[in-house]
Amino acid sequence: MKKKLISIALLLLMVLALTPGLVSAQTYLFEVNKTTANVYINPDGTMLVEYWFIFTNDPSADPIDYIDVGTPTGSYPLSAVTADIDGTPISGIGYSSYVDGIELALGNQEIQPGRSGIVHVRIPDINNALYLSDVEDYASFNFSPNYFGSEYVTGDTELTVTLYLPPGMEPEQPIYHEPKRWVGADEPESGYDDQGRVYYRWSSSQADSHTQYLFGASFPMDFVPEDALQKPPSAIASFFANENLICVCFNILIFGFFGLVIFGSVRGSKKRKLKYLPPKIAIEGHGIKRGLTAVEAAVLLEQPLDKIVTMILFSTIKKGGATVISQEPLKLKVADPLPEKLHTYEEEFLAAFKGEEKNRRKALQNLMVNLIKEVTSKMKGFSHKETVAYYEDIMERAWQHVEAADTPDVKIEKFDDYMGWTMLDKDFDDRTRRSFGSGPLFVPIWWGRYDPTFRSAASGSAASAGRTFSSSSTSTGRAISVPNLPGSSFASSVVNGTQAFAAGAIGSLTGFTSGITNQTNPMPKPSSTSRSSGSGGGRSCACACACAGCACACAGGGR
Repeated sequence: MKKKLISIALLLLMVLALTPGLVSAQTYLFEVNKTTANVYINPDGTMLVEYWFIFTNDPSADPIDYIDVGTPTGSYPLSAVTADIDGTPISGIGYSSYVDGIELALGNQEIQPGRSGIVHVRIPDINNALYLSDVEDYASFNFSPNYFGSEYVTGDTELTVTLYLPPGMEPEQPIYHEPKRWVGADEPESGYDDQGRVYYRWSSSQADSHTQYLFGASFPMDFVPEDALQKPPSAIASFFANENLICVCFNILIFGFFGLVIFGSVRGSKKRKLKYLPPKIAIEGHGIKRGLTAVEAAVLLEQPLDKIVTMILFSTIKKGGATVISQEPLKLKVADPLPEKLHTYEEEFLAAFKGEEKNRRKALQNLMVNLIKEVTSKMKGFSHKETVAYYEDIMERAWQHVEAADTPDVKIEKFDDYMGWTMLDKDFDDRTRRSFGSGPLFVPIWWGRYDPTFRSAASGSAASAGRTFSSSSTSTGRAISVPNLPGSSFASSVVNGTQAFAAGAIGSLTGFTSGITNQTNPMPKPSSTSRSSGSGGGRSCACACACAGCACACAGGGR
């Protein structure tokens, strides 16, 4: 009996050790009675954010020892940030591990249970916070005041947000943005401050400190330097600032625990090999991220990487960046000079095929890692679910354009125009075959660059074909004589060619994807105990910017 008791005790210790935060979790529960946020847009294009918070700690909670404050961007000098509590300076200021922003270590000034404290924070010289507006010749920005995890904060908050614009404007020049999820009046109080700045002020005593409210304004870009404005879509956000945004702790029954762990590990490892998107991309923000290319949308939909590489092949060929010399073995001739307006991933793709063949697979993996990080950055703050549905709808409407065409000429032209989007369909192969019958089709003008067997026909047989093809995808838009082939042959050439290319370029899909997953979605490392492992609410932060003026301060945390 004694041996059995010892075994159970050891098993319990192992369960506790494998369950993150079970031992070291702290209890955070507090009210934010009042928040005042002042946002200043300086004449040099930088932003200054200043906060005042009144915290009241719950009598049953642990002391508030750390406070996380989100910042609109990550581009600011940490040494210039200042903070104080009840007028006493806070010296422990550093980058937060829980939000995109800073942490305030209160030290011996921590707010004890049942007590209150006034925290003042000043964050100057924030760069990259202004964007070109949807309104011509206007600059734009959005701002979301700091908020906390709903499980840590209770009660109402008297919230006041004031946006101060650069001095010298006439009152009719700037434009305020309609606030999002705001509980007060949409129309702000406005006027001039003592420095001649137009300001917009929203205030409500019925707000809370766990909802992400969004405010913003636009103004003539002449009032700030042009080089201070970011051009959307933005790719400036830091890649993978936090390795994990959600910590999920599973409590598993003791009996059968090890069997479940082993089974789950083996099964999960197999599934993870093809899951290359990081968990952070699925953290729900607000609104749809528009403006992704078909290739970027394929990453968001987590399409197989061999399909995505093939999509890039087609996009570069259509733009005149490459010509297929032979399909088996695959050889490309890269254009010199390269055509203009290639996407970065297209340039990296062509560079991979221009280099030595032995380095190609690794170069393509690096391309995909960069592309996944780029999509992750662009999706920051936007709803993954809504955005996926949006691009699936674009894919379906693209197919409808193709399938609704009443003549072979129109059908192939629509297919050419929307090819990137139709390739998002998991049923792309069969749907392509169904869409084209056995009648003749006049192939796109770029088809010869993809299929070497038609290259000579494009010059020698086009005249005898006696037909022309005009597509918006051609560089000139002029009607050009091209050869024809049966629709079924065209469909087979598309489908079989894509499959052969993927196999020749990347080899084993599982092995190729695993090399990428290890960098973009690695297995989470075991977490050790930390000073505040119970404040996971800080990782619920998501900036949701609904227009071109994306500059949000977001926050989270129960610290």
